[in-house]
Amino acid sequence: MLLQRFTRIMQTQPRLAMLVAVLVVGGCASSGPQPESRDQRQPVAKAPTGESTSGESAAAEVPPHVVTLFEQATATMASGDFVDAELRFKEFLLQYPGYPGAHVNLAIIKANNGDDGAARSAVDAALAINPDYPPALNQLGMLLRRNGNFLEAEAAYLKAVTVSPKYALAHYNLGVLNELYLQRLDVALQHFETYQELVGNDKQVEKWIADLKRRVAASQRTANVAE
Repeated sequence: MLLQRFTRIMQTQPRLAMLVAVLVVGGCASSGPQPESRDQRQPVAKAPTGESTSGESAAAEVPPHVVTLFEQATATMASGDFVDAELRFKEFLLQYPGYPGAHVNLAIIKANNGDDGAARSAVDAALAINPDYPPALNQLGMLLRRNGNFLEAEAAYLKAVTVSPKYALAHYNLGVLNELYLQRLDVALQHFETYQELVGNDKQVEKWIADLKRRVAASQRTANVAE
């Protein structure tokens, strides 16, 4: 079962580029459209909507014409035309350089194309605008995890959920990281349960939670016998 899940993650990872980060002013940390992935065991890129580190909706601070331009770029990205989407985000940033969400979407596009160096540069640009921007921290965690830097990835995800405890996607990714890479089943279970509480009824994650509960209980029984 574990191998099956790992295979599913690797097969679905490219769809991460379909996940759209949210347009946010430099001082806020908001999320928007779809779940970013448990690598795709991971849903796709969705996080709770309208939250910010200040507790206010960042959308209210963004001028309508800026939102329109950003939405046009994200619609192009969602359609699968990543070449045009990249051009649109770059053009957007020439006019409005202070929006970290555009940099995060560029990072997603670059990562989807296998260019982790350019993806990291885009993430760093987002974090330079706002070091506490959860979607950028989450994307940083994904890049670090793909390159085998598991503890650094964990630190990035944990910072995201510390800044924004309801950022579901980072909890999802922490579940993946702890189960498949760090072998901390109890911690993975905790984060998947938090993710499920935040997003509602995710049938696939519900199955993973049930599986983890069985495995954690079995591990505890084995430990008790050994004692």
